[in-house]
Amino acid sequence: MADYRLEAEPRTEFGKGSARRTRRAGRIPAVLYGHGQDVVHLSLPAREFAAALRNGGSNALLTVVLDGKEQLALTKSVQRDPLTRQHEHADLLIVRRGEKVTVEVPVHVIGEAAPETLVNVELNTVSVQVAATSIPENIEVDVTGREAGQGVTAGELDLPRGATLLTDADALVVNVSAAVSAEALEAELAEAEAEAGIEREESGEAAEGAGEGDVVPEPLDQGSGESMESAEKSADS
Repeated sequence: MADYRLEAEPRTEFGKGSARRTRRAGRIPAVLYGHGQDVVHLSLPAREFAAALRNGGSNALLTVVLDGKEQLALTKSVQRDPLTRQHEHADLLIVRRGEKVTVEVPVHVIGEAAPETLVNVELNTVSVQVAATSIPENIEVDVTGREAGQGVTAGELDLPRGATLLTDADALVVNVSAAVSAEALEAELAEAEAEAGIEREESGEAAEGAGEGDVVPEPLDQGSGESMESAEKSADS
């Protein structure tokens, strides 16, 4: 697991105005806490922090350097602007090398299931207890060749050495089901429409056939139009 080093600066001013000034300066307001220590208010370089989460995931291990002192931490929570998606604030949890932490690890599906099947991810993450310095970026679930009905439960996942699964072992993580054919889907739709009392519109060919006997007025002949105009002028004169 990669270790991302961030140079922090202490914060002595608080409130919305101070937070906005911090963000305008290219930094993110944050707090650091854990292991019975007093909460430390600091700021982190916005670009480096974003890169750490982008490359290391939500469980990226951070080395926070404040006043020359290094402290390992995990991102506990991050606030983002709902429109710009820019980081606005971060809560960091102090961890120590060798200790175990409880984290949610993303599930990543690999491989191709058997033909005419659908692969549905039922759990996007699973909860595990693992060493703070050995948190995996994701847990892979290989569905290669699996037939319909051959799902994968949490207990079947291949966890890193030393990790303990906290999610229920019988919980379905990935479900492999039979793909619905076009004919079956059409029949199901027709049945649903019949139950709802909905009549289907006639097809294009049927609609065209129904209109074969209609009389379509012929356009007025240009020459006739000119003769009529001449006649009107003669009558006026």
